[in-house]
Amino acid sequence: MAGGMNLFGIFMLQLMVLALFSLHAEGQGLKVGFYKKSCPQAEVIVSKVISDVMAVAPSLSGPLLRMHFHDCFIRGCDGSVLLDSPTNQSEKFSPPNLSLRGFNIIDRVKLALEKACPDVVSCADIVALVARDVTVATKGPYWEVETGRRDGNVSLFIDPITPVTGLPSFASNISVLKQSWALRGLNTKDLVVLSGGHTIGISHCSSFDSRLYNFTGKGDTDPTMDPNYIARLKLKCKPNDLTTFAELDPGSFKTFDDSYFKLVTKRRGLLQSDAALLDDPETRAYMIQATSEGSTFFKDFGVSMVNMGRIGVLTGSQGEVRKVCTKSN
Repeated sequence: MAGGMNLFGIFMLQLMVLALFSLHAEGQGLKVGFYKKSCPQAEVIVSKVISDVMAVAPSLSGPLLRMHFHDCFIRGCDGSVLLDSPTNQSEKFSPPNLSLRGFNIIDRVKLALEKACPDVVSCADIVALVARDVTVATKGPYWEVETGRRDGNVSLFIDPITPVTGLPSFASNISVLKQSWALRGLNTKDLVVLSGGHTIGISHCSSFDSRLYNFTGKGDTDPTMDPNYIARLKLKCKPNDLTTFAELDPGSFKTFDDSYFKLVTKRRGLLQSDAALLDDPETRAYMIQATSEGSTFFKDFGVSMVNMGRIGVLTGSQGEVRKVCTKSN
């Protein structure tokens, strides 16, 4: 009986989350060119700032792309991940977000937009536009970003680490990943396509060292990982190393391409959640297709980013347009 009640509780929680996100799951109120009249140069301004940043700090491309994902998966795409807290109790300070970088770049973009068009462009839209522009700057695809989001004013430390509804872990299996995406109205194809964003960026050794040194608690390695790759990673990452990092896509981590999928299919995915994509027929088939002639990955990535950008958005008179992205008006 207790087990049945637990399952029922989880089911009800899922229904509540679905209701929360489906309220605006279709991105109602969003459209391409939302600022055409109110701030005609908005996207040009964002693009210029990002171009300048990428010229001197290309390593920020991965974190800035990931910031959009971390924002949208918690409370929807409302800029809540940007909010500061005097007691460090906002999303930004929650463990899954401690590796995010580039908040100062969002501030820099906001400052430029406020100078041109005060109180017009939301921080949530800035995060979405920046994600597109860092992708383009790293030779990835361009897509039309729907805008018109408003900023939320609630940001809680607990949300990203809440079971089921929080951010999926780098150690998640395929069932957990599919469930997490489904709760946000995204499908399995969106999951594998958006995972392709790992073609740029890095990860700290602490995110995958258990795969190298203590996979089942017996001092063993992950049997699903290429042994030669494990040997190379051990040269870089020592046990309990909290500072060193490794490239998610070795050799081209500053270039948006399809090599991430090639690595994962060769059992060289860095994170357990990368390797998990081999455990589902649909995600595995897509990875093979993504590295073959006629691949649709670049086009698909833009489509899935638009889908993700519609999660739980605030539009119209909801929320606010923050003057400063780190604090509510």
